[in-house]
Amino acid sequence: MVLFACRQNAGRSQMAAAWFNARADPRRARALSAGTQPASRVHPPVVAAMREVGLDLSGAIPQALTPDLAARAHWLITMGCGEACPMLPGVRAEDWPVDDPADRPADEVRAIRQTISARVEALIDREHWR
Repeated sequence: MVLFACRQNAGRSQMAAAWFNARADPRRARALSAGTQPASRVHPPVVAAMREVGLDLSGAIPQALTPDLAARAHWLITMGCGEACPMLPGVRAEDWPVDDPADRPADEVRAIRQTISARVEALIDREHWR
């Protein structure tokens, strides 16, 4: 399992998990997302931007990044949660410096979406998860 983590689990990590699950072979890998300080909902502009590319986050609910959830991961991809994101022995980890889409205009949210899409595609290709 690949775990994408950010601060609120209302933008970056939600987009990354959605892209991953839409593109990766589900027999090879699946993704979840979580946040160190989960918001009450996914940011509406993020939901709208993902809907534009055929991915529905309207029912996604931010969840806390707990030690139990992190321990289930084979990969941990962090995006802006800094020291609050755990680093676990035996879990492969990467930090992706991606801007937070919170309170950004739609064109910036789309650009962030595309950055995340490209990073997810590269990860899937590199790890042969197609």
